[in-house]
Amino acid sequence: MDIGIALLMTQHDFNTIDLARKVEEIGFESLWAPEHGVVPIDFKVQPAIGRQGGIPKFYAEGGINQIVDPLIFLAGAATVTKKIKLGTGICLVPERNPIRLAKEVATLDQISGGRFLFGVGAGWLRGESEILGVDFPHRWKQTREYIDVMKELWTTEVTEYHGEYIDFPPLVCAPKPVQKPHPPIFVGGELESAARRIARYGDGWLPRARNTSQYEDPGKLSGARKHIEELMTQRGRDASALNITMWDAPHDREMNRRFADAGANRVVHMLNTTDEKSAHEAIERVAEAVL
Repeated sequence: MDIGIALLMTQHDFNTIDLARKVEEIGFESLWAPEHGVVPIDFKVQPAIGRQGGIPKFYAEGGINQIVDPLIFLAGAATVTKKIKLGTGICLVPERNPIRLAKEVATLDQISGGRFLFGVGAGWLRGESEILGVDFPHRWKQTREYIDVMKELWTTEVTEYHGEYIDFPPLVCAPKPVQKPHPPIFVGGELESAARRIARYGDGWLPRARNTSQYEDPGKLSGARKHIEELMTQRGRDASALNITMWDAPHDREMNRRFADAGANRVVHMLNTTDEKSAHEAIERVAEAVL
């Protein structure tokens, strides 16, 4: 099973290139970066999350509101690495223009030599979404249309699209991705909602290991995998290529083994860091615990 690491890079982390190089040298298979475009001062969350039903402490006290752009960070990481995969965990698709995003993803795939993994989601922070023009109540519908648009842009020389959220005449969008037909798309979210989306347009599932029943009983993961594969098969898609990547897994080698036995292809260990020194130390601790 592959083992990756996710870095919540903020403005406090001043040497991201060295961190990316270290992640590869120490032996991780992939490097991931999350996204929040903006964080409004007046949080509006629907539904409320967190153990007390509100904003997670880390979000409220700073950190997530200082996060760097994941695509630009990963492009920098691509220039100093050769083997590790580079993924978004996740990219908030409806907050971006899909034509620009298609170009950015293809460019990153070109720079990295075909190493990009496209983790996607629709977002949960209503205030952020609304500021960036998202139809929040229908954000997954908007996400689906944007992904459809990007797939067209990646696979056709001249593209024309007329949808509910995006409409444009014939145009050319280049470059095209190295990976064909496009980088693998990992859909975030819990099983019941994510399974249908994966079957329609995804190549993998990116569930939060700590927020699902799979955390306490990884054996349930095998049933979830079978369910998604059945839905993919019903749509005439190749279910054998399904990749399940457990996001924010505990730093536990035995738990990783259980996830692998239950059908996971990859686990990703998340690090929240506020300075370069602590980031280097945390990467080493996680490597010692799981590699």
